[in-house]
Amino acid sequence: MSGTGPRESIFPTRMALTNTKTRLKGAQTGHSLLAKKRDALTTRFRAILRKVDEAKRKMGRVMQLASFSLAEVTYATGDIAYLVQEQAKSASFKVRAKQENVSGVVLPAFEVDRVPGTDFNLTGLGRGGQQVLRSKEVYAKAVETLVELASLQTAFMILDEVIRATNRRVNAIEHVVIPRLDNTIKYIISELDEMDREEFFRLKKVQGKKKRDAEAAEAKEAKRKAEIAAQGLEPDAAAPVVSSAEISAEDDEMTVDLLSSKDDDIIF
Repeated sequence: MSGTGPRESIFPTRMALTNTKTRLKGAQTGHSLLAKKRDALTTRFRAILRKVDEAKRKMGRVMQLASFSLAEVTYATGDIAYLVQEQAKSASFKVRAKQENVSGVVLPAFEVDRVPGTDFNLTGLGRGGQQVLRSKEVYAKAVETLVELASLQTAFMILDEVIRATNRRVNAIEHVVIPRLDNTIKYIISELDEMDREEFFRLKKVQGKKKRDAEAAEAKEAKRKAEIAAQGLEPDAAAPVVSSAEISAEDDEMTVDLLSSKDDDIIF
């Protein structure tokens, strides 16, 4: 039935029906594309989730080793924080950012660029040099793992938000837009069918009236001919005959009236 379910307020015409069908086709195409995009993003999201889990476990192990190595350095050489701060002149690690496009979503990715050499090679020269070197390598590995985890975590958060937005759009198109357009199309079709039935009924009425009028006219004509035939006259003789003398008299009378009449004086 027309009007069942939510629909758009629209005047039912054939042009509106064509436009609504075009919009429905576009909505179905958009729903299909968004569903494919959601599936691709979900696949990448799960892959990143596995990598995040591995990176976090790896980060825990690396930080544990780094803490033990720092404890060894502190036990062997004492506090060397001030020596490292005094001898550090430039950054040993630089982070470069790049972008990755996944189904129209730009994901940032971070890479570690390690500068060769160091500014505190002489730290621990007197004692504990081996522990200092081992601690430095372990903490370098920790920094690399931390940058990798940051890249994965950022992509994870962006994908999570984009997937939620895409799911909302897919659900809105599937459960709101498409049903509303379907109901609108059904409403327009039902109204157009009703208009066609009304027009067909009107034409039948008009044709019936014309047929009745034609039959009445034929019956009247037949009755007139029957009356004339009963009087014994020809159909053409029943019409009144006007003689030529009467026509001439009427023309003379009109001529006399035109000559005898006077126009009123017109004052300019």
